Amino acid sequence: MISTGLARQLRDSGLRWKPASGDRFQIDRHEFDAEVFTVSELTIEAHEYPTGTALGFNGTTEWALDSVEVDDTLWLPREDQLRDLLRAAFRALERTDDGYRVTIGIDQAERAFESVSAPEAYGLALLALLERATV
Repeated sequence: MISTGLARQLRDSGLRWKPASGDRFQIDRHEFDAEVFTVSELTIEAHEYPTGTALGFNGTTEWALDSVEVDDTLWLPREDQLRDLLRAAFRALERTDDGYRVTIGIDQAERAFESVSAPEAYGLALLALLERATV
């Protein structure tokens, strides 16, 4: 799983989330920092309204929370989702002595991003693509 900090950077750089079953997220408030939730048709469902998307908690949680707006959440994309978001820019994932390296193509050059986990390396590569798109 990617770090909360990287997830925040991805969101702030323009990554948008359309919740689907199996997606992991946090409620973006300090009192929920340690809680990771999973969208599931049985417990947490995405509800589309004209005003936006809300995640409904179907009475299975121990604390009183009926729903939360997607804008108040922080998506924690999985490794496969990050790889898919890289699309044609993705070149390779390699194991290194210290973790993983993801290589992507940007502006007719290859760039590598390393981290201790594969999802984090994918996330760093995606962040570079998103930041390039906003320049």
